[in-house]
Amino acid sequence: MDGNFRTEFVREAGALKQHPALVLNADYRPLSYYPLSLWPWQDAVKAAFLDRVDIVAEYDEVVRSPSLTLKIPSVVVLKDFVQPRKRVAFTRFNLFLRDEFRCQYCGTKSDLTFDHVIPRAAGGVTSWENVVAACSPCNLKKGSRSLRQTSMALRKPPRQPSAPELLNMGRRFPPNHLHESWVDYLYWDAELDA
Repeated sequence: MDGNFRTEFVREAGALKQHPALVLNADYRPLSYYPLSLWPWQDAVKAAFLDRVDIVAEYDEVVRSPSLTLKIPSVVVLKDFVQPRKRVAFTRFNLFLRDEFRCQYCGTKSDLTFDHVIPRAAGGVTSWENVVAACSPCNLKKGSRSLRQTSMALRKPPRQPSAPELLNMGRRFPPNHLHESWVDYLYWDAELDA
């Protein structure tokens, strides 16, 4: 067998770091803001060839095959509308997003974990209404005691967010890297300040 035969078929973890494509729904809104809906450039090219997306912006860099030269897509739009989820999944990430990546006791943004407001030892359940983001020091301070026993207070009461609320919250936390071709598509539907 030829020594140049490819034996690794798994994408490298850094595939999104080089020329990712912003994926927009058919209404020209990102599928998600946080995390931002991005595809590796390879997936964007494949979707374009399968006629599943339209390319609306491109990088200056090109990819070549024996018969074709193509600019790498930087923004693609799905041809078919994908219905946004109505129910928000109860995940650690979504919980932190709901709580704005802040401890709900002291407000710090560092060393976050989560805490049961009514401790599980006292019958508290793991739910949107009973779990909040908390820094490790506050979590240790509270322990398995109630808020009343510790004289601690919540910044806001925990509740289940709606999908649009979480989507709007995600807009406030842009990723570290935004390509200039994406900016026009990220915030065009945001409410204007008066």
